Amino acid sequence: MDDQSMLDRRIDGHQEAYAHTPDDAGRWQPLTEHLENVAALSSEFCSAFEAADIGYWLGLWHDLGKFSPAFQTYLRACAERPNERHRGPDHKAAGTKLAVEHLGPMALTIQGHHGGLHTQTDLRSWLAELAQQPEIEVALANARHDLHSLEPDSQIALPEWMRRDPLAAELFIRLLYSALVDADSLDTERHWRPDKALQRGNPMGLDELWFRFERNQADLMRAQDGDQTSQTVRAVRNAIYHDCLRAAELPPGLFRLNVPTGGGKTRSAMAFALRHALGHGQRRIIMAVPFITITEQTAGEYRTIFEYPDDEAPAVLEHHSAAGQDERDDDDAHANAAWRRLAAENWDAPIVVTTTVQLFESLFSNMRSRGRKIHRLAGSVLILDEAQALPIKLLDPMLDGLRELCAHYGTTVVLSTATQPTFEALPIFASLPAHDIVPNAKDAFDRLRRVRYDWQIDEDQDWDTIARSVAEHPQALAVLNTKRDALALLDALDDDVALHLSTSLCGAHRHAVIKTVRARLKTGEPCRLISTQVIEAGVDIDFPIVYRALGPLDAIIQAAGRCNREGRLEYGRIIIFKPVDGGLPPGSYTTATGITQSLYNAGSLDPDDPAAARQYFRLLFGAVRSTDVHRIQTFRKTFNYPEVADRFRMIGTSESVVITTYGSEREQQEVRQNIEQLRSGSPNPRALLRRLQPYLISLSSYHAERYRQDGFITPIMPGVGEWHGRYDQVRGIVAENDGILMY
Repeated sequence: MDDQSMLDRRIDGHQEAYAHTPDDAGRWQPLTEHLENVAALSSEFCSAFEAADIGYWLGLWHDLGKFSPAFQTYLRACAERPNERHRGPDHKAAGTKLAVEHLGPMALTIQGHHGGLHTQTDLRSWLAELAQQPEIEVALANARHDLHSLEPDSQIALPEWMRRDPLAAELFIRLLYSALVDADSLDTERHWRPDKALQRGNPMGLDELWFRFERNQADLMRAQDGDQTSQTVRAVRNAIYHDCLRAAELPPGLFRLNVPTGGGKTRSAMAFALRHALGHGQRRIIMAVPFITITEQTAGEYRTIFEYPDDEAPAVLEHHSAAGQDERDDDDAHANAAWRRLAAENWDAPIVVTTTVQLFESLFSNMRSRGRKIHRLAGSVLILDEAQALPIKLLDPMLDGLRELCAHYGTTVVLSTATQPTFEALPIFASLPAHDIVPNAKDAFDRLRRVRYDWQIDEDQDWDTIARSVAEHPQALAVLNTKRDALALLDALDDDVALHLSTSLCGAHRHAVIKTVRARLKTGEPCRLISTQVIEAGVDIDFPIVYRALGPLDAIIQAAGRCNREGRLEYGRIIIFKPVDGGLPPGSYTTATGITQSLYNAGSLDPDDPAAARQYFRLLFGAVRSTDVHRIQTFRKTFNYPEVADRFRMIGTSESVVITTYGSEREQQEVRQNIEQLRSGSPNPRALLRRLQPYLISLSSYHAERYRQDGFITPIMPGVGEWHGRYDQVRGIVAENDGILMY
């Protein structure tokens, strides 16, 4: 009897149901097989946070509606007429009904396992509307016939901490949802695309990564004997490294890594993470950084350490909007490219380097594709690099999420920065004890005093005065608070070889500028760079003198980290100036600048003393209007997942992007070809936009509309347009704030 006849007979006799239509080999996937596979996978994922039983039952129930004859008829129609569009009957209500009876609001995970998490009100009304349909009871009856056990014999145990706190329960449901949809996706993929399933996973364990790290560290120590880095810098970096190894023995929880710029925190943080994870059975290391420039730099450094040319699969997943743009998304011939694409879906990698935007917007998303990976945070080491860059207006939900991960999910969180914020001063974070990885951070800061601060803010200076001062130095960096100010100083400098860096440049151009800067600094050529804040946090460059417009103290300290970074001079110099026509981004940035001015006026400001940063952040957190300006915590308490997702935005939604043609003739030709594919209605626009990411520039909706009316922008799709005219005209696009966060 052929497969179709078997299907007809089993539907009519409801002896066996199917989850999916035939794969390329003609095999139908039995529904019991799919449910049991998903239950086992979901249970495995949820075991990372002691919810294996809950994960099992959610996985077993998620597709119970497919036991209905109506759904099986729908599957048959899909198989018989694959080129037609078919709308199937509901297949979620039957399992949701059981989940409501046994698990209450956790039933949201089954209701939303395709369309996203909704609200409890939506759940109740939706279920009440479907409850009268006989298909639900028929499906449940057939499920009881086919499954060994459909319901638990006793009440499912729930964590006590989740019962007491609605915010804790809200996050718990998020991780259950993540585990369920990842398990469902993986088993479905095994049926439809077994070739893709075989490309997943990574055989390289953390023990092998530690072996490679130790070998690379030994090579580095030998190589340092002949480089130009000062002995003091090498000694401090070595001391911090061993502090990290000692702290790794402490139990999982919250850690602070307070290291001066140039202290080697990228490498030392990984040393801590690997030793800590190996010692406490944790599964992966996730590094989240605020800016794409640092993400790419960090991932590159880790690839140098961990990945060898002959590896079948890489160890480091770099996941953000610009990652993988040089790899064809439909080319599975390149094993590493295929692995990175697949691992990005669910962070199934031993080391993940991502952005804080990708991390937190996924954590608070209600959608399947974004939420699928967050269960991987459980039982991991999460390093937040440049933690001071977390947006103040969203601190309450972000810190609450981190606190919960530490307290109940076996996650170790490391706050890594030279300007350690006093998050413990905020009520949401006050109850979580933190360990300082470097016990005497002040000693490290004192030994790495490599710059002198020259405060010239008692009188405002015009752009011509500042430009003349910058021009006196063959190599100098000037950092401004806004794009408008950076362009004003660049014009006043009137230097044909001066370089500019801001998000008025596309990503490919910013890469080229940073590469040129490093080359000029290395060879001693003239190099004057006028930049916005995009250069400050973590970009590995080393100028002898830095000019910094008066701004937040943490930004000034970060700018100083680009000065005499390797300690080759006795002291570098950072000049803090106050431009007469200078602007400031609104909100907490302006507040923070005022606090910096007040601390300077008080006569006790020493940026190289960690106590100064602590005092600054305490004053800042006390002065801001709210650390939850969108009332996200209120909506989290009522399990309003769509509203939380809509309100939690680290990047403003009122932005558009334009595609520019920058680079060589070959690059420009490829950009134009991709634009034409977008314009002609490509079936995979997201893949094209990933390839075009290095050539995109973000604009406010106001400016985008203005330039569209002037004929400079031609719309291609919602929120995306093509820039016409010379590329250098784009620098005239002015925004008050340098929006350098990327997803």
